Amino acid sequence: MGTTILSMDEIINAICMHMAERKSVRVQDVQVELSWEEDTGYTAEVWVGGRSQFLVESNMIEAILRYTHSEYGIRAYREDVRLELDDEITAVVNTSNL
Repeated sequence: MGTTILSMDEIINAICMHMAERKSVRVQDVQVELSWEEDTGYTAEVWVGGRSQFLVESNMIEAILRYTHSEYGIRAYREDVRLELDDEITAVVNTSNL
């Protein structure tokens, strides 16, 4: 199969779906902003119910893994996912080992 690449919008959708399920709210009630900084790496600031929370890369990858399984039927592992920064943040899921 090779690789599956998730766009920044799909990563945001993955995090919204993941946080909505964890916080028992509607997906529409979750807002996400992705960022990358040299000191902290990849992070996502998430707003749910007026409260802000930061997710680190491992939390983002957990959401991506759940998303790829539910949306693409791909069962991947943490080591199969890497985040990349070009014009935007993308997730590369290695599916050749699956």
